[in-house]
Amino acid sequence: MSTTRTALVIGGGVAGPVTATALRKAGIDARVYEAYPGPTFGVGSGLALAPNGVAALDIIGAGDRIREMASPITDMAMSVGGKRVHLPTLPNTLLQLVDRNELHQALHDHAVAAGVPFEYNKRLVGVDEHESGVTAHFTDGTSATADVLIGADGIRSTVRGLIDPNAPGPEYTGMLGFGGIIDSDIDIEPGTMTFAFGKQAYYLYGAVDPGRIMWGANLPHKEYMSLSEARAVPAEHWLKILRETYAEDTPGGQLARNTTAETLETTGALHIMPPVPRWYRGRMVLVGDSVHAPSNSSGQGASLAIESAVQLARCLRDLPDPASAFAAYERSRRSRVEGIAARAAKINHSKTPGPVARKVMPVIMRVMVRFMDLEKTIGAEQRYRIDWDAPVDQEPVAVG
Repeated sequence: MSTTRTALVIGGGVAGPVTATALRKAGIDARVYEAYPGPTFGVGSGLALAPNGVAALDIIGAGDRIREMASPITDMAMSVGGKRVHLPTLPNTLLQLVDRNELHQALHDHAVAAGVPFEYNKRLVGVDEHESGVTAHFTDGTSATADVLIGADGIRSTVRGLIDPNAPGPEYTGMLGFGGIIDSDIDIEPGTMTFAFGKQAYYLYGAVDPGRIMWGANLPHKEYMSLSEARAVPAEHWLKILRETYAEDTPGGQLARNTTAETLETTGALHIMPPVPRWYRGRMVLVGDSVHAPSNSSGQGASLAIESAVQLARCLRDLPDPASAFAAYERSRRSRVEGIAARAAKINHSKTPGPVARKVMPVIMRVMVRFMDLEKTIGAEQRYRIDWDAPVDQEPVAVG
């Protein structure tokens, strides 16, 4: 029988509210602590939730709300030099295209409705572990104690450094992220997401409603820029660069020209997390982007975070102590998330080709599409399901 009764969840993005809601479903009292002054609804643009991620949200009762607010994507295409090729349709797959801000708010509101308390202006600075629990200390001088502490604090995780001061940090992909949902009369098939390799840079686009298009740009940029640094640059400056970069692309050029300073979302540097050696220590554990962030190329970042949140709650529900629960959680997740991250890393290399590679890219990509086995690459990823009611088995493991 589990001895875990209370949990501190650090971070209120996607993984935090889902983790806390799943913990409450598991009978564990969880509270979310967020460093920002309030809910972070204004960060990010659009993202696609994979079927496995939405299925995990069904477990905590949030799946239908996401389906209501999302635009379903049932078909995918690849474009190289303006020439589009439809990718083979996989059975039982359906992406849900959502606005990241709306997703954050929906998950936050669902957690609150489930009884999860949120506290703001709580930036973590240190922890004390003791036999009966763990105490978190915040910059405002306050503290909180519970049986376990869960780091859902993103790619720049403070908790990751507390667990292992030598833990690797996120790696810059060499690209900055931009996006937006714009009004446009470009003729785009509804329900289709297109992954486009332009003459100078990669982008993607899809129709969210008649006359409304979501698009995202991965702009090659040698200089690393955080979200705050990139947003400090006037949107007009970025729009000028985006319009120049995609000027010769169809429909990339038109998408860039139709984007305004008001509709442009700047997301800063795009990252990928290398494998993290230690997922947990003592009464602390990591979840979501703090431990696995497979870059946006995977199409699985948010979905994997949601899965891990639910799996962690199962393990804490069924196993007798934090050490055995955390070990089982890592066993259930590491190979899956690292495999997806490796696939995404390969895609990233094709997004920033050199001058010679750009010339031969159309030929290479057409050959790739012809012989691409989507069932092997993403079919199994998307069909992954969590059995909430199945008991989690304990295996003897070394304490992390």
